[in-house]
Amino acid sequence: MIKDYIPEKRVLKNVELQADLVVIGGGLAGVCCAVTAARLGVKVILVQDRPILGGNCSSEVRLWVLGATSHMGNNNRWAREGGLLDEIMLENAYRNPEGNPLIFDTILLEKVVIENNITLLLNTAVYDLEKSDIDTIESVTAFCSQNSTTYKLYAPLFTDASGDGIAGFLAGAAFRIGAESKEEFGEKFAPDKSYGELLGHSIYFYSKDVGRKVKFVPPSYALTDIKQIPRYKKINTKDYGCRLWWIEYGGRLDTIHETEKIKWELWKVVYGVWDYIKNSGEFPEAETMTLEWVGTIPGKRESRRFEGDYILKQQDIIEQSIFEDTVAFGGWSIDLHPADGVYSEKPGCNQWHSKGIFGIPYRCYFSRNINNLFLAGRIISASHVAFGSTRVMATNAHGAQAVAVAAYIAKKYQVNPREVGQKYLFELQEELLKIGQHLPHQKLKDKNNLVHQALVISASSTLSLSEIPASGVFTDLKNGVAQMLPFHKGQLPTIEIEVNALEDTSLIIELRKSSKIYNHTPDVSISSITYQLVAGKQNISIVFDKEWEEDAYGFILFHQNPLVHLPLSNQRITGILSVFNKINPAVSNYGKQTPTEDIGVDTFEFWCPERRPAGKNLAMKFGKPIQMFKINNLLNGIQRPVSTPNAWVAAFSDKKPSLKLEWKSPIMIKEIQLSFDTDFDHPLENVLMHNPEEVMPFCIKNYKVFDDEDKLIYQKKGNYLTLNTIKLDQPLNTKSIRFELEHPSDDVPAALFEIRCYTANT
Repeated sequence: MIKDYIPEKRVLKNVELQADLVVIGGGLAGVCCAVTAARLGVKVILVQDRPILGGNCSSEVRLWVLGATSHMGNNNRWAREGGLLDEIMLENAYRNPEGNPLIFDTILLEKVVIENNITLLLNTAVYDLEKSDIDTIESVTAFCSQNSTTYKLYAPLFTDASGDGIAGFLAGAAFRIGAESKEEFGEKFAPDKSYGELLGHSIYFYSKDVGRKVKFVPPSYALTDIKQIPRYKKINTKDYGCRLWWIEYGGRLDTIHETEKIKWELWKVVYGVWDYIKNSGEFPEAETMTLEWVGTIPGKRESRRFEGDYILKQQDIIEQSIFEDTVAFGGWSIDLHPADGVYSEKPGCNQWHSKGIFGIPYRCYFSRNINNLFLAGRIISASHVAFGSTRVMATNAHGAQAVAVAAYIAKKYQVNPREVGQKYLFELQEELLKIGQHLPHQKLKDKNNLVHQALVISASSTLSLSEIPASGVFTDLKNGVAQMLPFHKGQLPTIEIEVNALEDTSLIIELRKSSKIYNHTPDVSISSITYQLVAGKQNISIVFDKEWEEDAYGFILFHQNPLVHLPLSNQRITGILSVFNKINPAVSNYGKQTPTEDIGVDTFEFWCPERRPAGKNLAMKFGKPIQMFKINNLLNGIQRPVSTPNAWVAAFSDKKPSLKLEWKSPIMIKEIQLSFDTDFDHPLENVLMHNPEEVMPFCIKNYKVFDDEDKLIYQKKGNYLTLNTIKLDQPLNTKSIRFELEHPSDDVPAALFEIRCYTANT
C-alpha cells in the first residue's frame, strides 16, 4: 500500500539518456535511419510519439510503401530502393504476401528491437530542447504518456524524421511551408493560389463482406450530402484502404496546428461515404458488407520543409541532374494535389513523370543553420514542386539510410554533418554502396574487397543467350509490346520470331533506345521496318542493319495490331524484360505523357512490364548470341541492371552452377558478402496488394561455400534476401573459395551481381 501527501506541486519522473544519435520520429524513415546506424555501431535513441512504428505505413494509417518503382507504372526499370528498406520489403513479401498491415507492424518493430544499439521510446513525444550554442542542439525533452515519464535525451547528433520537423522547428532551423512562385526557382509546374500551396491529409477505411445482412446507422457528424464530393459518382464497394487516397482534406488549413480539425472533417467524409454505400440504394451488393476499420489518425502529406545547403528543384527531377554528392535517388512522379482535396472539382492529383530516376544530393539531408541536425523523411530540403516526388515513403527511407551512414562517419571522425560531405564524401558513398544502396552514376570501388586481388575468377558456365524458347502460348498485340535486350557495341544480331496473323495484315517492328544510356525510356527511334504478313503462323527475320554505338539496352518494339499474336516464353532471365504500351491510371500513365502546356516536363511514351504471373518475355532466336552475362560483371561495382544487366548468369544447361575464386597465396577471410537478384523491378507494395511470390523468382535460394580443401564452410537454404552477409566464426585461411549454387527454377538461371570478401568484419 502506498499513501502520499504533499502540499507542494509534484513533478514527473525524469530520466536522462545519452546516445551517439537521437532519431526523432519512428516512421519508415526514422526506422531505417536508426537500424542502419545501429548496425554500424552507432548508439541510437529512437523516439516515436505513437504506440507503433511505421508512421504512414503503419496499421494506424495503412498507406503502401512506394518510391521510384511507382507501381511499375513508369519507365524506371529495376528502380526499387536498396539497403535496409529492400530487406524490410522482401521480409514482408516472404512473411506477409497478403499485405496484412498488422504483420508489417511486427516486421518493423522486430528490426528495431533486435538491435542492441537502439533504445526505443514509444508513445514518447518531443516537445522541447536545449542548445549548447545558437547553432547546436544539446538535448531534446520528450514525454511518454503511458508511463508518465519525462525524458531528456543527449547526443552530439540528431536526426529529425518527425514529419512536421518538431526538433528542427524548436531548434530554429530554417524552413519553408507552402509553394514557391514560378519565378523563385524557375519551376514551370509551381502551382498558383487557386490550386493551393499544400497537400492535405487522408484517412482510409477497410470494408468486408460478412455474408449476412448488416445495417449501418451513421454517426451524427457524418456527411449527409454526398454531392458535396464532386467525384462521388466514382465511389464503389471494391475500393478500400489506400485506394481511397483521394479522401483528402486540409490543404487550405494549417496542416500542423489544425491537424485535429482536419481529422474530424475526414471522419465526417469517411462515414458519409460509407453511409452512401450502405444506405443510398445505389449499391445492393453492400447489404452484407460491414465497416471493418477506419483510421484514427490522418496520414499527413505536407507541412514544413527544411532548408539544407541545397534545395532540390523541379529541374533536377526532370533533367535528372547529376550531383557529385548523390546519396539517394527518387523516381516517383511530381505528384501535386489540389488543396481543396475531396471537395475540389479538379482531379485528385496532378502527376508528371521524368524519363528515369534522379539523384538526391547529400546537401539536402542536413540543416543549413543547425550544425548537428540531420533531416530525414518528407522534411528534406526540396522545393514544393520537387517535394511532390521526394515525399513518398520509400524515397524518404532511402535517404534516411544515407543519413544513418553519415552519422556513423560523423561519429568516427568527430565532425558535423556538413563536414562529412566536405571531407568524407567518398567514404560515405562507398559505405552506402556496400549496404546495397544504389546511387545513380556511382560504382563501388572497394579497395578492401579481396575479390579484386584474386588471380583467377572462374565459372562452371556463362549464359550465352542464343534463344528465348517458346512456350507454345501467344499474346495479342492489342497494345504495343517491346522486348528489352542488352546489346554489345557493334553489329546487331538478326532476330527470328514466329508470329501468328489472324488474317493478311502488316506489322511494324521498330528498334529504339533511350536517349540517356542509364534510362529505360525508349525515346530514340533507330530503325523501323514494316512486314507484310499472311494469315497463319510464319517466321520472320528481323534485320536492323545498324551499328550499335555502345553497350546498352535496345527495345525491339512491335507496334499495336490486334490481328497479330506473338509467342511467349516461360524463361525469365536477370536483366531481360518485356514491356507494354498500356495504361496505368493509378499513376497517371495513359500510354503517353503529353503536357498540354509548358510546365517544364517531357513528352514521351510509357513502356512498362506487366505484373507476374503475366509479363513474360517474347520468344525469339538470335543470329548472334547475346553475351552480356560474363563473370567480370561481378567486379564492376553495380548491383542491379542499369545500362546492362551487370550480373553473371549461369547457362541453363549447367546442372550445378559454380563460381571459384583463386589467389596466388593463402589469404585470411572473415566475411563474405553476396548480392543476389531479387527483382528490383517489383515494387513489393507492403499492404493491400497481394504479392505473387514469397521469394522473387530470380533469387538463388540455396547455395554452399567451400574452401581450398573442398571443405564445406557455409551452407544456406531458403534465402530470399538480396544481400547475404556470411560472418565466419573463425577466420578462414585459404587459397580459394568455391560457391556451389542452385538455379532458382528450371525456367530461371542462377545469377549473381557481386561477391565481396574481407579479412575482418565490415
